[in-house]
Amino acid sequence: MSHTPVTPEQPTPEPLRPVMEPASGVRHIKLQPHELISPVTATEDLFVLAHLGIPRVDPAQWRLHVDGLVSRPLIYDLDRLKALPKKIVEAVHQCCGSPLEPTVATRRVVNVRWGGVDLATLLDEAGVDPRANFVWSSGLDGGTFAGEPCDWFTKDLPLKRLAAGDVLVAYEVNGAPLPIENGFPVRLVVPGFFGTNSVKWLWRLRLGEGRSTSLFTTKFYNDPVNPADVAAGLPAQRPVWAQAPEAIIVSPAPETSVSIDETVEIWGWTWSFRGIVAVEISVDGGASFARAGLEERRGWAWQRYAFTWRPQTPGKVTLCARAIEAGGATQPFDGARNAVHAVHLTVR
Repeated sequence: MSHTPVTPEQPTPEPLRPVMEPASGVRHIKLQPHELISPVTATEDLFVLAHLGIPRVDPAQWRLHVDGLVSRPLIYDLDRLKALPKKIVEAVHQCCGSPLEPTVATRRVVNVRWGGVDLATLLDEAGVDPRANFVWSSGLDGGTFAGEPCDWFTKDLPLKRLAAGDVLVAYEVNGAPLPIENGFPVRLVVPGFFGTNSVKWLWRLRLGEGRSTSLFTTKFYNDPVNPADVAAGLPAQRPVWAQAPEAIIVSPAPETSVSIDETVEIWGWTWSFRGIVAVEISVDGGASFARAGLEERRGWAWQRYAFTWRPQTPGKVTLCARAIEAGGATQPFDGARNAVHAVHLTVR
């Protein structure tokens, strides 16, 4: 089936609700930072996080609606979507943590290769109205979260993000169809933005002039800003969009031991929306830092860093890694989702 035009005044029909199994939140974290050894994370190791449960979607019945402030509202089925040029994007995929605890660092992160259609291609076919500023994306999951009802999980994305490229309507990860729990048959992928913006089980892309008024764009996933910024005229809340600078220590693993005078490689991964220009390592719990070697950035993938250390004194040691992104922003020590990662060791 080719894309199906619908008239602008024709309302978008809501899809039949799929079976939700389970019909409540799912949280399955498969790898801790010290287990993220592979540059590309295996599909079976992707974390699973779903606020409202897992919809079981029939791919033969699935449709994607592109509507709102467009010249030609369109409908795609899966065959038509896959007939469009496919793009592969390797990118860090990171959960920003619970919206109920936005200052808690969770370090749920992977790096994978997504496959799908560039969102800009679909919007070009539909024709973007000059009044449009945001893309509202809705998934087929609905229910109740934190006591609040939600018809569809809906997020919004500023159209300006498309200028940086590589936003996908994805149907593959690591060369194979998406797993059910990770958004099958189709999901949005926004490289450089936290995973909450990459809506799973996607069924609708709606262009709007303003932000979405959904539960997950108003009550949840907004950070308070500095009161001085509010006084200067900025909004009182900032959407959780771009990934903040962050670094994790993969090796040495926590609560292990190293020998005195042993040559130890401290290494890990680092990332942010803007890219990382430096990683600093502390072997004294943050009292002092030294620069690590850092690989160049490749697109939206994470960057590897490494630092050589020879411990001189036996006892308990705390290692810290701190990332600095292009523009100078760095990680706080605590009280933030991207707080500095620390690993405790024993030098024997």
